[in-house]
Amino acid sequence: MAVIDSRTPLATEPQADPFLTTNEVAARYRTAPGTVRYWRHAGTGPRSFKVGKRVLYRESELIRWEQERDAEQNGTGQ
Repeated sequence: MAVIDSRTPLATEPQADPFLTTNEVAARYRTAPGTVRYWRHAGTGPRSFKVGKRVLYRESELIRWEQERDAEQNGTGQ
């Protein structure tokens, strides 16, 4: 009988999508946390969600938002 080590991820397991805080998003874009909060309030920033009182951002959502903004700025809007 084969023994599977549960500490070793299987190749079929999806990779986790890391969550970032407002401060981490601000650091990523080299801006102030207040700017990220303003983007959220104005609806112009990457999508976020709340867990309790914490606002979190999925890394995949940041990448999507970056690509969307890049397309808008380069005239190839979607």
